[in-house]
Amino acid sequence: MWVWLLALVVVMFGFVVFRGAPYVPSRKRQLEVAFKELYHLDDSDVLVDIGSGDGIVLRTAAEYGAKAIGYELNPILVLITRILSRHQSNVVVYLADFWFVQLPAETTVVYVFGESRDIRKMAKKVQDESIRLEKMLSLISYGFQIPGQTPVKVVGAYFLYEFSPLQGSKA
Repeated sequence: MWVWLLALVVVMFGFVVFRGAPYVPSRKRQLEVAFKELYHLDDSDVLVDIGSGDGIVLRTAAEYGAKAIGYELNPILVLITRILSRHQSNVVVYLADFWFVQLPAETTVVYVFGESRDIRKMAKKVQDESIRLEKMLSLISYGFQIPGQTPVKVVGAYFLYEFSPLQGSKA
């Protein structure tokens, strides 16, 4: 029984690596610095976390008053997030593949811990969503710069980018 359970966990975490970044837990202290110094998160924001993992980004964003929405491929991590966030009404997580969803209309900022192989694709997805929503979207990338783009601001390993619908019409 335990062997099957362990095998299931390994398969679930392994599958996600092929679809996106591996699970690497974020540190709350670093997130607090990012939400204070890089992007001033507040109750007017709706943060979307791509690959939300255990939900620490969502819970920290909620502490700043933001509505926090996560998309996660691993059902084990979705369950963990739901359990740990059960007392925070402004946190929601979906078992979904980000590449196949549209951002909610009220989204203001997207948080990613991408891989170098996916960061360009993530930036394109956020740009496309900015065009679709007809509004400016901010993107916080942890650990990876977007090749060919200059961040608006950098704090530690966090990079802030802004995407406007007009950028897409020029491209």
